[in-house]
Amino acid sequence: MGRIIDAGLEELSALLCRMGKLTYDTVDLAIQGFLSGESVHPKVRETSELLIAMVDEVEDKSFELISRFQPVASDLRTIKSYMKIAYDFGRYSRYALDISYINDRLGGIAECEAWMPAYIKEVGEKVLKMVRISIESLKRHDVALAKTVFDIEREVDKMFFEYLDKLIEKVHITSKCIISSVLVMRYLERIADHATYVCEAIAYIATGEKILLR
Repeated sequence: MGRIIDAGLEELSALLCRMGKLTYDTVDLAIQGFLSGESVHPKVRETSELLIAMVDEVEDKSFELISRFQPVASDLRTIKSYMKIAYDFGRYSRYALDISYINDRLGGIAECEAWMPAYIKEVGEKVLKMVRISIESLKRHDVALAKTVFDIEREVDKMFFEYLDKLIEKVHITSKCIISSVLVMRYLERIADHATYVCEAIAYIATGEKILLR
């Protein structure tokens, strides 16, 4: 016979998986909006607010499980990690909201030099891959898959600094293109960091070992 707390942990896991799907779609929408110049801020803001509410729901359910069922150490490890993952998913959506706001305030990057949207598109694809990995790793508690974010995260960091170097070399680029693109690149780099944090938490759930993938 299964333990009563297991049903609660499964509910938390299912809630996080729903959050993961929403966060992926939201980050993807924000990136595509920025690249095309299409305004997506209202939709991203709506989803971001929903995800923040879901973060609170995860916290409430977590504290309920702790107070009602006196979980053992492995359960506490899972609950703690789920709360952290919910927070990181919330950060995905917050950075997506920032990207969509920059798009509305300064315009997208479609009218900037051709290499700029191409570069940001490549970084965005890598970041979305990391988000997908974090979500799939969570669904399966797959540590091997989670660890694959390490190399991608290093690529994203490298490309971020290479982008700054390229901007310094090309002094004739308009201020609007520089400001908007640097901010968005930074937000993408931060999403990549949070995807790494999620994968570290998944490894902790599965093995009890705290590893660094940064």
